[in-house]
Amino acid sequence: MPLPLLSHRRVFSAAVPTAVLLSLFVPASFLVAADAVRAPSVTKSPYGRLPDGTQVDLVTLTNAHGLEVKVMTYGATITSVRTPDRDGKWANITLCMDTFDDYLRGHPLFGSVVGRYANRIAGAKVTIDGVEYRLTPNAGKFHIHGGRHGFQKKVWQAALRPQDGAAAVELTLTSPDGDEGYPGTLQVRLVYSLTDENELKMDYTATTDKPTIVNLTNHTYWNLSGAGSGDILRHILTLHADAYLPVNDQKLPTGEIRRVQDTVMDFTSPHAMGARIKQVEGENYDHCYVLKRRPGESLPLVAHVADPHSGRMMDVWTTKPGVQFFTARILDNRWQAGGRPYAPYDGFCLETQHFPDAPNQPQFPSPVLRPGETYHHTTVHKFSVPQ
Repeated sequence: MPLPLLSHRRVFSAAVPTAVLLSLFVPASFLVAADAVRAPSVTKSPYGRLPDGTQVDLVTLTNAHGLEVKVMTYGATITSVRTPDRDGKWANITLCMDTFDDYLRGHPLFGSVVGRYANRIAGAKVTIDGVEYRLTPNAGKFHIHGGRHGFQKKVWQAALRPQDGAAAVELTLTSPDGDEGYPGTLQVRLVYSLTDENELKMDYTATTDKPTIVNLTNHTYWNLSGAGSGDILRHILTLHADAYLPVNDQKLPTGEIRRVQDTVMDFTSPHAMGARIKQVEGENYDHCYVLKRRPGESLPLVAHVADPHSGRMMDVWTTKPGVQFFTARILDNRWQAGGRPYAPYDGFCLETQHFPDAPNQPQFPSPVLRPGETYHHTTVHKFSVPQ
């Protein structure tokens, strides 16, 4: 019998002792002893089948220190990232489902790659070179996360790519012309690499035969205390972003780029994710932040997350101009893992991406991709504990 919804959960207090805050920002060590205990490895095994019989595989990446990342080919979905805490206890720090059939029954994009266009597009339509394209309206009158059958519902082809100092898998997908209304045949390549520096790298590329729009991201829900351990409201977040995109009542950008200074949106200095959340509309962060980048900086550090409970820390770098910070108030007991139902705020997302609705907002960076060009997006997550 599943546990009662709140019986296993820690009680949140917005106050974080100064000593705890200071301890979280000392130089971090590698998660285990520096000497490698094994060679990096990458393996693939059958995981399940779609109703039409298509096989879905599970790829396991392991680095020299024992960190482990699992990815299934359905949706290029990260199903597990196992790391140790400050005491050497291992846990999966991503929200997941127990079985492949559970994923097929539906989930809120746990760990999936979304595309062609992550986030929202107003009116489910875009205009490229004077031609209007109607996209699938899958959230009221607008389009979100690539449509009803976006990349999260496609089976990607996997090729194992062992590397010196890393375990890697290359995932490829062809999205045909007209897929969910998007123009052009899009060839997509994604490489997940788990390095011996305890970095999970996501390197996306895409090409097209017609002008189109592209905005790929990974929708992993993180909980550095471990999946199912309770909420993330005491996690400490620093975002290198001094502006964000205000939204209307449909969560579509208004077109304004607003400074975060002196608002509850300001994470330029460390704050607990839940410290001011009741002052946010809907008591939930679900906003795109405009990332700071110095001239000539191609892969800036954009976020630092620290968990006082476990000691785990995560740093994020990206080439993209924005990151959607999401505190997942939507979670409830429709989804569960290990017999424990999820609940509001059980995970957070940092979705690196182009700005939402950028095709319809000319003042935003353009997401248009043309024949002869290559879309390129790199995001890196590095895991550590305090020294």
